[in-house]
Amino acid sequence: MANFGTTQRIATSSTPSLSGDSLDEPKGHHQKPLNDIKFYCPCNIPLTSEGAAIRIIRNLANFGLFYTLFVWIILFITLIPQRKVSLILLVIMSYVTTLYLLLLRACPNSFLLHKIMDKRFVLPLLAIATAAQLIATEAGIHLGVTLACSVPIVLVHAVLWISEDHVYHEIVEASAAEVLAPLSERNKSGAEGPVV
Repeated sequence: MANFGTTQRIATSSTPSLSGDSLDEPKGHHQKPLNDIKFYCPCNIPLTSEGAAIRIIRNLANFGLFYTLFVWIILFITLIPQRKVSLILLVIMSYVTTLYLLLLRACPNSFLLHKIMDKRFVLPLLAIATAAQLIATEAGIHLGVTLACSVPIVLVHAVLWISEDHVYHEIVEASAAEVLAPLSERNKSGAEGPVV
């Protein structure tokens, strides 16, 4: 048969074999060594009590909804076997709170909702009303045990977790320092300035 397509050429030079040591060494100035792998852990212990307090306040603002849902789910599970009426009242108060928050989001320019009925006043009032209903329906022990077990877990998480925006700023600063490092070195004449 006639060959109308492309033809293959046999390579005249042999390819060099790679040794295990050549993988660890960078071949160019742009390539990093393979053993320069860094792992990131989003948790650490703050150095001072002021740092811990600031971190708790920041994480309560960032994760407040998740912390509330965590406590609510534990309370919901503890109420299922014995306290059916308390469970129904808890769900009703949850719906009322959700409707209030949705109303706040739906009417962002409402003077009545944002100034007179401020959420810093309404949300604690709803929490107190829920606790009072649970105590009135003889589920106060369930509430107390749930809060005693879940609040320490929430506080430990709030103390140890580093917020993402703080980490982002550290990463940006580290990468900027790495990129701009050659610009701050002294040039060959001894004067401070960019390296040419």
